[in-house]
Amino acid sequence: MFYLVLGLILFIGAHSLRELRLREPVVNRLGEGAYKGAYSLVALAGLLLIVWGKSASPFIMIYEPRYDLRDITHFAMLPAFILFVAGNVPGSHLRSTIRNPMLLGTFIWAAAHLWANGDLASLLLFGSIGAWAGVKFITMTLAGSGLAVKPSLAWDAVTVTAGFIGYGLVTVYHGQLFGIGLNFA
Repeated sequence: MFYLVLGLILFIGAHSLRELRLREPVVNRLGEGAYKGAYSLVALAGLLLIVWGKSASPFIMIYEPRYDLRDITHFAMLPAFILFVAGNVPGSHLRSTIRNPMLLGTFIWAAAHLWANGDLASLLLFGSIGAWAGVKFITMTLAGSGLAVKPSLAWDAVTVTAGFIGYGLVTVYHGQLFGIGLNFA
């Protein structure tokens, strides 16, 4: 579990520099290019440690999720995928109306997985990522100002289509990707 926690600290820490008011001093000291390189390496190292740490963590049950309500997770994941994609499509209406739809999608993803997983490693992973995404979403929303790109229905179609495709692929290959198959029975 050590590597999971270390990965979460690195990943969330790198993504929280702006809120901690540390981004500008680091950029001023390293320069923009070096900062982006270091940021990318730290975030990637954190992500790799999270994946490795989660897979190597012992299964310690904290609470028993309700099996008969597991479909809530499946239904929540579709808008999470669409919002996640919208965070990367500057011309979508979601991106122009929601300050950072990717963070909102990440929060929904984390909450949905907390609903379906009651073990300690999952609580650490989804709880900390969900809390970070929720706090960052609120702080960015309060900071205001979205993108100046004019949204279009074409980009909305791309956003929704890519969200559906991502949802479908992860649903079909969830077992191969994460070791836990999805059961819709």
